[in-house]
Amino acid sequence: MKKYFLPLFLLSLVMFLTGCEMVVFQPEGPQARSILELINFSIVMMLFVIVVVFALFIYIVWKYRETAKNKDYEPEEEKGSIALEITWTVIPLLIVIALTIPTVLVTFAVEDVPKGYEDKEPITIHVTAADWKWIFSYPEEDIQTVNYVNIPIETPILFKLTSASTMQSFWVPQLGGQKYAMANMENELYLLAERPGTFMGRNTNFNGQGYAYMDFDVVAKTEADYEKWVQDVKQTAPTLTEEKYMHILYPGVVGRMTFNETHLQWVNHADHDAQIFLHQETYRNYYHTKGEGYEREYNTIEPRSSEEGGHNHGKRD
Repeated sequence: MKKYFLPLFLLSLVMFLTGCEMVVFQPEGPQARSILELINFSIVMMLFVIVVVFALFIYIVWKYRETAKNKDYEPEEEKGSIALEITWTVIPLLIVIALTIPTVLVTFAVEDVPKGYEDKEPITIHVTAADWKWIFSYPEEDIQTVNYVNIPIETPILFKLTSASTMQSFWVPQLGGQKYAMANMENELYLLAERPGTFMGRNTNFNGQGYAYMDFDVVAKTEADYEKWVQDVKQTAPTLTEEKYMHILYPGVVGRMTFNETHLQWVNHADHDAQIFLHQETYRNYYHTKGEGYEREYNTIEPRSSEEGGHNHGKRD
């Protein structure tokens, strides 16, 4: 049975990996394509290093193995080799430089409007992470969505990332790299989709019981379909109220939502003095503490307290 263990293990591993959806290797935008090219370059470099190291290892072990001819051989004492010292210092240094240069170039490139789309006006979307959902605000269109975001294709989208509570990480693998969303701060991320489709996005920073459910869809539409969707929302979606927004901020898992108007009229969580909605009791015991009374007690916008630093509003006494 032991002789079959390794083949069965490798077969199981291959079957498991083939079931994974390697969306990072299926880029649908220029930012994601640049990152994939960097990943491929790094993989090739690492494979080259691995092949060379293992080839030298096998060659040296074979060449200097003990045989009948050298069984009693005693090597002379070595006092070091300047040439070898320089060789195994310079080679790793060159490898690090070879990996650093393209990494820096790509890192700076994906921070700006995608190349080839510089003349197209970006659409700004504010992204607010809350436990455990994503809130997308369109200030120019004055609409807001939860757990999904519609964008037009071939248009740069400037996502302004922040959080209403814990630190979280925004990532749409097929469109670009990940970036953190933090309370009282704002990070910016440019993404662009080149074709219509639905692309998975999710939080990649563990933040409690609802972490596994904190994903969303990026729905890329043609420009005409996007404009039609905006008009449909304006005509049919309910108006977002402050009370409803406080309900949404309450820690929990929700489905898709669509509203007219945005929460930016009451609070922008990226502002330095904005209240942070941390519900520490809820994180530890969410399924036992949630309820209407809890929501009324904890989900209210209050001025930031200088004594509390604004980080524990709503904490139980």
